[in-house]
Amino acid sequence: MKHRLAFAGKKLLRMALLLLGVSFAAFVLMAASPLDPLRTNVGQAALGTMSSEQIARLEDYWGVNTPPLERYGNWLSAALHGDFGTSLLYRQPVTTVIGQRLVASLGLMVFAWLLAGALGFLLGCVAGAFRDKLPDKLIRGWCLLLSSTPSFWLAILLLLVFAVWLGWLPIGLSVPIGADAASVTLMDRLRHAVLPALTLSITGVPSIALHTRAKLIEVLEQDYVLFARARGESYHSIVLRHGLRNIALPALTLQFASVSEILGGSVLVEQVFSYPGLGQAAVAAGVGGDLPLLLGITVLTAALVFGGNLAADLLYGVIDPRIRRGAAKA
Repeated sequence: MKHRLAFAGKKLLRMALLLLGVSFAAFVLMAASPLDPLRTNVGQAALGTMSSEQIARLEDYWGVNTPPLERYGNWLSAALHGDFGTSLLYRQPVTTVIGQRLVASLGLMVFAWLLAGALGFLLGCVAGAFRDKLPDKLIRGWCLLLSSTPSFWLAILLLLVFAVWLGWLPIGLSVPIGADAASVTLMDRLRHAVLPALTLSITGVPSIALHTRAKLIEVLEQDYVLFARARGESYHSIVLRHGLRNIALPALTLQFASVSEILGGSVLVEQVFSYPGLGQAAVAAGVGGDLPLLLGITVLTAALVFGGNLAADLLYGVIDPRIRRGAAKA
């Protein structure tokens, strides 16, 4: 137990350093952006009609005249005290904006993450068990096709088929257009989340399936599997008893590592479906020069990815007793 706590402590320290580096990298990229927040948000025509005093106030509001390192230092000092600042676009605290958008995106991403993991693991096991046979060839071809398909193109295709041509699902947003908030039901929200969640899950399947297939094939070529076959154990039993047990840890690693893919894909998918989630807020913050909001979203998403990897590391000992015994000896 003491070893696990020390391990978690080291991981959390690395997480703190990682978040610091990620936030600084995001700030540098934002500072180097050629976009002018005044022209982007106010417009060149509107700026032409303003007085110099009004333009100066806008420059102070958007932090144009503040030195970059001073802006980052002020943000970091406040963030260490739990204050991530106020969104320049939404004029609300960053934590409030992120909380509202995270509620909309979290269910979407969790469903897509679970579905992609389950489907990818199942297809990978089938492909590995039927190596070089028809099921394996079909699954590999499908995965390679999806791997080369951009998520936004797949989102547009699903939107065109199921929303425009068939009319089975809504064309976008997270609630019906023009509906009162009190009249929106859970079924309405689920119907609007089907296509974005399906797109995210489909794009996350290929990597998990192909890696699972490779690991299962590697396990089935081991000497103990040859011995099990020599003593008359059926191939079906070997796959279930030996194959699945030994690919459990790699599958767990892949599942939690796919958190970053789901988060990255949600940015494009939410834009296509006009889904008001965290990804769409990140795009708006980047294009609109909303530095506090962009840094807050960057830190949160990096923490989610690192938290997923930490959860996978801690679950290793639960799944594999050998890791627990090795940790105890250490």
